[in-house]
Amino acid sequence: MSKQAWIVASVLTVLLGFSLFGLACWHRGLELDQAAQQLATARAETHNARAEAAGLRNALANAQSRAASLRDSLVETTNRVAELQRQTDEAQRSRQTLEDQMRRALESKDVTISELQGKLTVNILDRIMFDSGEAQLKPEGQEVLRKIAAVLAQYPNRQIHVIGHTDNVPIRASSRSKYPSNWELSTARATAAVRFLSEQAGVDPRRLGAVGYGEFHPIADNTTPEGRAKNRRIALVVLSEELAGSDAVAPPATNAPAPVPPAAGDTNVTETTNAAAPPASAP
Repeated sequence: MSKQAWIVASVLTVLLGFSLFGLACWHRGLELDQAAQQLATARAETHNARAEAAGLRNALANAQSRAASLRDSLVETTNRVAELQRQTDEAQRSRQTLEDQMRRALESKDVTISELQGKLTVNILDRIMFDSGEAQLKPEGQEVLRKIAAVLAQYPNRQIHVIGHTDNVPIRASSRSKYPSNWELSTARATAAVRFLSEQAGVDPRRLGAVGYGEFHPIADNTTPEGRAKNRRIALVVLSEELAGSDAVAPPATNAPAPVPPAAGDTNVTETTNAAAPPASAP
């Protein structure tokens, strides 16, 4: 080989070496770039995974806190339900006890006792309470009211509404100066019972109210003597504590507003509360 050919071969060999080296460097650079990208991707994924894990931990903590709150709420609700059930059972026992005591104290064919929707009603026929057309209590009526007051003394938070009823027979002419109609007579009789309960039998007047319905709430047929006898009655309605509310023990109001007149269609009801009017006397 001539010297010139050898030089050319050497140069070509050197150039080929440099080319191969450059190619190797370029390929290595690509690998490094790919590795860098993969590393960056891995770091980003790691960051995202950590953020997601932190979010899951926060969500778990919130869920646990909410679960604890729900457990507390459930316990509170369960306790409240149990307390309401206890109060309901106690109120039912109290109503039953009151009814049983009334029945034992008032064994008479002239007295009937019923309980409906938390209200105990004692119906007393007027023949043991008042003379015909009068509103002065008879001794038998006073004795019945004393027995009722003795039972009610054990239930100081119960309110009592005393309601007067008559038959549909008009007031006789000799009594119309005192009682123009059955409304006035029924109200006077209810008020007489309220006054006796308060002044003679020791019932707190704040628990009492008097109402007169006249002939307009019959429980029997007014066309027969028997029906009219059943309609002439005094009803004592004993309210449960739930129905009575805070009014059962509230002190008398001061500077109370004037009573609201009855609405149209209610003119057959005359009401007196807190035993305000004196009982009528016999002529």
